[in-house]
Amino acid sequence: MKQATAILIFFLAGCSSLLPEGDVKVEGPWHSFEEAQQAFDKIVPYSTTIEDLKGMKLDPRTQPNITILNYSDVLRRFVPNASINVDHLDAGVWECISAKTACQGFEINQKSIKRDRTGNFLADFLNFKREVDVTGWSFNGVLLIKDNIVVYKLVSGQPLIREQEKVKNPLGPLQDAGGAAVRNGL
Repeated sequence: MKQATAILIFFLAGCSSLLPEGDVKVEGPWHSFEEAQQAFDKIVPYSTTIEDLKGMKLDPRTQPNITILNYSDVLRRFVPNASINVDHLDAGVWECISAKTACQGFEINQKSIKRDRTGNFLADFLNFKREVDVTGWSFNGVLLIKDNIVVYKLVSGQPLIREQEKVKNPLGPLQDAGGAAVRNGL
């Protein structure tokens, strides 16, 4: 029996495939940062219309995760305080802000993040050591629209996300026991 237990522990110690995995995907029309960038490259201020955006799958009423920005949202974003000189704003931003309620914006946020736990299963399971590889991308685009025509566009994001998280707990499963005892008044 002891031999079978030892073999099982040895087997599990090397099985990183038993570790949990996780994905975070914000649904949208693109599968990569490059696809999102290419779609935004087709948008031409003072030429692209609301109907054109619908054809590009940039319609907040049919596509998820597109936020509609009203006039005050746009104002807060581009003129966060009175010290901002409006002469330094892009012409499209100023035109949109001047139009007040005739202006609206779209904010598109899409990301795809994958979290893979790697390393030793037993050390991870018993909370001694946890390693996580994080990969993916994130895209943010802002469009300002006046009279059904795009007057401004802005793109930001991270085309490539690569992070590695490592946590060591020398006391393993007992590491948080002291904090739990304090929280529970023991």
